Amino acid sequence: MSDCCSGACTPGKPVVDPRYRRILWIALVVNALMFGVELAGGLASNSVALLADAVDFLGDAGNYALSLLVLGSTLMWRSRTALFKGATMGSYGIFVLGKAAWHIVSGPVPEPVMMGGIGFAALVANGTVALLLYAYRDGDANMRSVWLCTRNDAIGNVAVMLAALGVFGTQSGWPDIGVALIMGCLALSASRQVIKQARAEMRNAPQTTAAPEATPRTVAVKISEIRRAD
Repeated sequence: MSDCCSGACTPGKPVVDPRYRRILWIALVVNALMFGVELAGGLASNSVALLADAVDFLGDAGNYALSLLVLGSTLMWRSRTALFKGATMGSYGIFVLGKAAWHIVSGPVPEPVMMGGIGFAALVANGTVALLLYAYRDGDANMRSVWLCTRNDAIGNVAVMLAALGVFGTQSGWPDIGVALIMGCLALSASRQVIKQARAEMRNAPQTTAAPEATPRTVAVKISEIRRAD
């Protein structure tokens, strides 16, 4: 039975699923750790795809932390948080596309073995989190943004591994750049979806009406009404 039946819930605030909260904590820790691993690997291997994925891990860790903060909040606050996360995802996409453009001009050929190994480790991490979050993929904008972040990460990890194979076979940096471009476009697409849903939820969220401010005049009128009623 819901806790709201006993009056423990505030109207407009959902009952927080303990399992979902635990999953978010797992996702937060995994993303923070993988950010460090991929940042070091991207710098060591000269891979723009790995560096882009590392920045994505950092952004996702922040997004999971925000999601934990607004669990149990009203729909309006959860939608506002999703709107912020959607903007963050869009900023990440623009960063990745800019980084890929820079590598087209002057980027070196990355080291494919390190790329592939780190990409595989990241896929295992994100795949595990994605499986845990799958049941919550059709929730509100905040839940959906979490799911989309994790899904895009897993897709990006597979793409990084394919790029490593392409770099190994061609001895060229173009497969690495191509994957970075795809990851940037995915981030922009997910950003659009989250922002669109968040704005719709904000329009439809219940509005709370503030109580009128008490002034000496309104108090005097109220007392007069009570006396006449007596």
